[in-house]
Amino acid sequence: MRLLEEKIQKDGRVLNDNVLKVDSFLNHQIDPQLMNELGKEFAQRFSAEGITKIVTIESSGIAPAVMAGLYMNVTVIFARKRKSVTLTDDLLTASVHSFTKNETNELAIAAKYLNENDKVLIIDDFLANGQAALALVDMVQQANASVAGIGIVIEKSFQPGAQKLKDKGLRVESLARVASLSNGEVTFKHEKMEELV
Repeated sequence: MRLLEEKIQKDGRVLNDNVLKVDSFLNHQIDPQLMNELGKEFAQRFSAEGITKIVTIESSGIAPAVMAGLYMNVTVIFARKRKSVTLTDDLLTASVHSFTKNETNELAIAAKYLNENDKVLIIDDFLANGQAALALVDMVQQANASVAGIGIVIEKSFQPGAQKLKDKGLRVESLARVASLSNGEVTFKHEKMEELV
């Protein structure tokens, strides 16, 4: 998605060979027009899947997930990372380790919001090692719902997450695929270039 790649090039900051900071438009300050376009793109890519719910993780996945939900006319559920006094009983849970933050969180979704009739689209802001997406897949499966696909805003293709998900038979659609963050520069991975190699 050219618009997203241009935004990453313009406003993203490479902190090191593994970390891309996009807090100016995605995961701290939010660009609503960009989120609208991301939501529209996810809705188009998954339009034939019969999606009934979208699942994401708080907080960075919420904005693109809500915009996709608007275009798909479906409810968005976000897994909470923090304990809540109101979210205690009958939970779908999974642990996820963030390599960027070096912390492990216990995710929770109220089980009443997912059931065996749901076809779920999982949306998240980043895909690196695949831990967050796998945790969400596990939670959806605990509810006996089916995972129709995984939508990722920014995939770090040089890390193993996308391949891990594909090896499990999951459909992964990433709007921007980063091939490298070496030398402080963002290099994108494009399908046409891969076919030529």
